[in-house]
Order: sequence, then C-alpha cells, then structure tokens
Amino acid sequence: MLIRHSTLLALALPLCAWAETPQATYAPPASAVTAASMLQMLGGLLLVLAVVGAAFWLLRRFAVTTGTAAGAIKVIAGAAVGQRERVVLVEIGTTWLVLGVAPGQVSALHSMPKVSATHLANDLPAPPRKGFQVWLRQVMEKRNAS
Repeated sequence: MLIRHSTLLALALPLCAWAETPQATYAPPASAVTAASMLQMLGGLLLVLAVVGAAFWLLRRFAVTTGTAAGAIKVIAGAAVGQRERVVLVEIGTTWLVLGVAPGQVSALHSMPKVSATHLANDLPAPPRKGFQVWLRQVMEKRNAS
C-alpha cells in the first residue's frame, strides 16, 4: 500500500505543479495608431500637398519665357485629315499660315493675310441640321402648337 501511495503521489505532483504555474494570458498589443497620431499624419500630408501646390503656382506665376515667339504665334483652328495627320491654321502677326502636320514633318500649304473671325464665320456655310437636335426642336414646336 505504501507503493501505491507513492505512485499516486508521483503522478499527482506534476498535475499540481502544472495547475499552479501561471498561464500566459493573451493580451492584444497596444494600438500604435491613435487619434492624435492620425491627426498628426493628416496634418503633415496636408502641409506637404500645400507646399507642392504653392511651388507649382509660383512656377506658373513667375515662369521665365525664353524671349522667342512667346505669344506671337497662335493656333486658330485645326482638323484631323488622317490617323496622325492634321491641317492647322496658325496666326503669325498679320499673316495666317495653313500648315500640314504629320509625325516628324511640318509643311506650309498656304499663306494669306489675317481675316477677322466674324468675316470668316460669315463665309462658311451653315452645317446641315440633322439628328437629335432637329427631332427635339420639331417635338417642342408640336407641343407648343397644341
């Protein structure tokens, strides 16, 4: 019987020791992101964006022109005549140039004295009316007539 008690004691000791050892409890890590740190980060971001915006504004405001033909050349109109080809009407002083523009090439097609925009608009025929605009006008006229 003595052997039985000692065996029981030997088996019970590890269980008691195991039951008495403190268990590691899981605690979630403290959150590193707080409201104050978020506000600080957003403030810094807004400050950087404001500095970049101010720099671009200053560059545009005080842009140094090269002194060449800045403002002397104006593109009046342009039309695509192909996939990568265009015809462009350019004003230089009192002269209008009709230029053909293609990749790697610009060709002068015609030159003429400057024409006022109202004179040019009066010479062009009115485009034919068709499509939705005409249909809508007809519907509105029928509705107003009834």
